[in-house]
Amino acid sequence: MPKEILVVDDQPGIRLLLTDILTSEGHRVTLASTGKEALDKIHQASFDLIILDYKLPIIDGSEVLNQLENEEIETPVIVMSGMAESIIGEMETRRIVRYTIAKPFNVMDLCANVREIIM
Repeated sequence: MPKEILVVDDQPGIRLLLTDILTSEGHRVTLASTGKEALDKIHQASFDLIILDYKLPIIDGSEVLNQLENEEIETPVIVMSGMAESIIGEMETRRIVRYTIAKPFNVMDLCANVREIIM
């Protein structure tokens, strides 16, 4: 059965790349380009995994994580960031964050992380 994955990134190229990769792995992908759009979609549907960019317009990734935790939404999250090293400490304190990956990311590593979380 395909898993439902929400990809949240403000860069169209990243959204397209992740859609191609994840659909080729047999998953269903929903896209959001802002943190606000992501929260709206999370409240409308359930997901098996969220892949979340840390720096987003309107509501950033950190605030999305705060809201998910405050609402006790336990969907696992992979956080992507161009400054991954500087946010790793913060991400380690978040119970729903499974991985923090640096941009640019290795596609094979990302797929392995996704498989580990949702299989």
